[in-house]
Amino acid sequence: MVLLKHFIFAFLSSIGFAILFSIPKDSILKSGFVGAFGWVIFYITANFFNSNITGTFFAAVTAGILGELFARHYKKPATVFIVPGIIPLVPGAGMYYTMLALVEKDFFSAANKGTETFFIAAAISIGLIISTSLSKSIRRVKNKD
Repeated sequence: MVLLKHFIFAFLSSIGFAILFSIPKDSILKSGFVGAFGWVIFYITANFFNSNITGTFFAAVTAGILGELFARHYKKPATVFIVPGIIPLVPGAGMYYTMLALVEKDFFSAANKGTETFFIAAAISIGLIISTSLSKSIRRVKNKD
């Protein structure tokens, strides 16, 4: 039941940003699915490994692979699916709490939260790089044959 709730809210937030980013209407629900599925992967792996950074990495790889697959199948750019799909993973609260700690002159907390936020952002970008590179490598091998 908890996973279903997480899926629904991540789906809605991804759809909201897909609309905000003017994603084509026929791709909005698919973008929402990418975000929701990525978030469920985050939730499962973050709890399993007890690390938000590891969970974010696996979720970003999943969102990237799903986005690439949807892009090939529906003949749209991968960014149509990937950008709204990673929205639930973006560490907005971490950035907020880092700034709050700085304003309150709690530099130790700011450094801790800022470092975690940086690594989460890095996990998103590395996950997307891996999924995109994997997709291009597979496509290159298929085109060679």
